[in-house]
Formats: sequence, C-alpha cells, structure tokens
Amino acid sequence: MASLTLSASAQEWGYTYDKSWVRYLYPQDEQKWWWDDAWWNDGKIPAPANHEVVVESVSIPAGDKEIPAFLFRPKDDNKYPGVLFVHGRRGLDDLTLRHPRRLAARGFVVLAPDLWFANFIDKFPIEHDEVVERDTALSIDYLLGVPHISGDRICTVSHTRGGYVSLKALVTHKKQDQAVACWVSYYPHLQDPNAAEPMQIYKYAPEAEDLKVPALMFFGEHEQYQRHRPIIFVYESLKKKGRDVRLIVYPGVGRGFEFRPPNVRTFADDLAAKDAMQRTAAFVRRHLGK
Repeated sequence: MASLTLSASAQEWGYTYDKSWVRYLYPQDEQKWWWDDAWWNDGKIPAPANHEVVVESVSIPAGDKEIPAFLFRPKDDNKYPGVLFVHGRRGLDDLTLRHPRRLAARGFVVLAPDLWFANFIDKFPIEHDEVVERDTALSIDYLLGVPHISGDRICTVSHTRGGYVSLKALVTHKKQDQAVACWVSYYPHLQDPNAAEPMQIYKYAPEAEDLKVPALMFFGEHEQYQRHRPIIFVYESLKKKGRDVRLIVYPGVGRGFEFRPPNVRTFADDLAAKDAMQRTAAFVRRHLGK
C-alpha cells in the first residue's frame, strides 16, 4: 500500500465550508493542463457535439439470467465510440439515466446495465455483491458486440459505487487488458464497501494501484470527507507511478452535482455538470482515437 501522506500540493486543496472566497490550489491548477490559447488569445470556444438520441431496451446474457439494460445512441445510421455507464447505489432511475443520455448526445453509443435489478438488489444497498463486478465485465463484452459502435475498445463512465464496480471489472476481471481504453468516474467510491469503517477513510482498494488505463475523476469541494480522502490518495499514488490520471475538483458543489433535481439544483451544479460532461467526452474521444 502506498504512503497515505498527502503531498504538499494536496494539502493546499480546500475542503472547508466557511472560506468560499479564499483561493485554493486544486489539483487541476497544479499544471494548468486545461489552458486553452485559442480561448485566451482569440476568444474561441470549442463547439460541443449535439445529437438527437434514441434509446432501446436490451438484455445482456449472463449465464442463467439476463441483465436488463438501456442502449442510448445518436439517431442515425453512423457508428460511434462505445461507453459503458456503470451506475452507483441509487441505481438507474429518471435522474441517473440523464447521464448516459447526455453522453450519447455527445456522439457515443452508451450501454447502461441495471446491475441491481438483474440480481434482486434493492436501491441504495449497503453491502457489496461481487456478482455485479462479473455482470459489469459481461456488459463490456456485450457492448463490444453492438453493431453501432466503432472500434474494438470502449471506455467506462461511472459514478459513486459504480467507480468501485467498474474498477474491479477492469482490474480483477482484466477488462483493461484489451477491451477498455479509459476509465472515468464521478466521486467514485474507491474502497470495498464491505470493508471496515476505518478502511473506508484511511485506505483504498488495492486494485486501484493496478489501474493502468488513463483515468479521469471528478468530485465537488463539498464532497464528504470519507469519500474524497481515498480519491486523493489514489490520484497521488497513480501519479507517482507515472500513470495517465487527472482529478478535477469543482468549487461550490457536492455529491450528485450532475443529476441533482431542479428543486435543489444550483447554478454551480449546472456549471460543474456541463463542464464535466464536455471533459468526459473529450477524454473518451481522445483515448478511443475518435
């Protein structure tokens, strides 16, 4: 296990709630990789891809059962890069299904399997069942066979516990070796949910150190401490190993910024959600060579 001592730069990142006007050095500001001369010098902003989206229900064979899933894609006959969306504890519902739809609108074929329904697991489970890792690996195989996708590799996009589930599919089930080109996750749970409470805060899943594909993570500055601490540790560990890893912390938002409903949604939520979606699309497209 890597050292759990934060780097000097990480110690300067801000996670307090009472100094919103103080400038913190967030991880994305260390090297300012996001700098855009075309915007700064010429005022140009990249135009986002926008596609009308169609969705269909599909079933993924999984031994003696089937995994129900939604397949989102642009409404035309062209082929597009493939993305597997791995849901979190909330499961798939009217709010979380907006995420794969928005990804598809950027020009991707997105498969969203319902891992809970397939295994008779209630929404917001506490315990983790390893069967969902295998189902995620099978979902990757299924997506690679969808005729609408281009190329022979896909990327995964997840949030909350889906981060851990997709990590296990890539590392334990070896899908990163040939099938998956990149891993993206919003405020991922990066510890075995069945591990003891201190492990949830002070350690992280050892599989994270074996993640070899390019990784992009997001969370808000008001994220819960027990969630953002392991994310920072994983980011620092992968960075020390020379892996392609990026972490973006959005000021002014917390958990669920990409799908919080209108009655509690803030302007900051919308800014963060739109920026994260654009950066996810660019990251996935770059690593899938499209």
